[in-house]
Amino acid sequence: MRRPNKAPPAASKDGPRINDDIRNAQIQLIDQTGDNKGTVETVVAIRMAQEAGMDLVEISPNASPPVCKIMDYGKYKYSAQKKAAEARKRQKTVEIKEIKLRPMIDDHDYDVKMRAMQRFFEEGDKVKITLRYRGREMAHQEIGTKLLDKIKSDVAELAKVEQDARFEGRQVVMVLAPR
Repeated sequence: MRRPNKAPPAASKDGPRINDDIRNAQIQLIDQTGDNKGTVETVVAIRMAQEAGMDLVEISPNASPPVCKIMDYGKYKYSAQKKAAEARKRQKTVEIKEIKLRPMIDDHDYDVKMRAMQRFFEEGDKVKITLRYRGREMAHQEIGTKLLDKIKSDVAELAKVEQDARFEGRQVVMVLAPR
């Protein structure tokens, strides 16, 4: 029995159709100066674009008839790449910084951790606070709860609680996000 030919699908181009890829009989034409020339046959529009030394680019394919513009496609594509690169550059990825504590933390150590936390919030990062209990500290979990409440009240104007404190074995985890 013969199997049907499973040819891979034609690679679809990204971006607008240009010149001979435009299959419609008639289009709405906008020339290189931005003037609307009205409904024109595609062949005539392609010829006009070639005479101007430019390309016919489909701007709005879903319109009836499709809107095409005479422009330099290379410049158009280059400027689109630049815009995309600029948008990626401005994008800020939010990191999650972790601060580890113990229930019996001393005052100065607590202050150092709080300064670090404040710096993280100013940079726009989230902070994951891990409070780890060791040995007999598990018998006095209220000390850790008081510490986490103190942290919440100290950073109330800088951050909000994204994930409230919850136990994971011998440690308590809480996530704070900048306001």
